[in-house]
Amino acid sequence: MKKQLKRSSTDKAILGVCGGIAEYFGISSFIVRLIFILLAVPALGVLYIILGIFLPEDKSLY
Repeated sequence: MKKQLKRSSTDKAILGVCGGIAEYFGISSFIVRLIFILLAVPALGVLYIILGIFLPEDKSLY
């Protein structure tokens, strides 16, 4: 089965984008959130909002 980038429905602080990215790459969502905070430039904020709108939410239960 091919991996697909989706927003997380279980590991979310705002929209679940960082949780989804972390699940996709198999890393901690804390690290992804930390990267977004440390590189807090306007482009990343816009990218986060775009991903939050267009990425489908992962509705599967583990």
